[in-house]
Amino acid sequence: MSNFFPQGVKIDSITYKELVLESEVKHAGLNLFENEDWIFQLDSAPAHTSKATQSWLRTENIEFISKEEWPPSSPDLNPLKYSIWRTLQTRACAKPRKSLKSLRKALIREWQKIP
Repeated sequence: MSNFFPQGVKIDSITYKELVLESEVKHAGLNLFENEDWIFQLDSAPAHTSKATQSWLRTENIEFISKEEWPPSSPDLNPLKYSIWRTLQTRACAKPRKSLKSLRKALIREWQKIP
């Protein structure tokens, strides 16, 4: 996925639902896992823990770890925080970027290199 939010967009539960859940997660889950079981992992971001987001996930029958089940302040449980995002940051920001467009290109290029 190489989509970026438009600059200045506040990611509230409505935006998150429209731009991530409905347009990416729902279809990606079906395409990637077909009939296999899978669990969508969230963190404690307000858009993730909102009642609207969690209700939408339940309505769509997407398994997830609810905010009541997720331990507070536990980044070590999320491999993306210390593995993938760290790798992207190290590689894409190895040299200073002069523009947002340049940073986006670098992030996409480095994302595509991850096996």
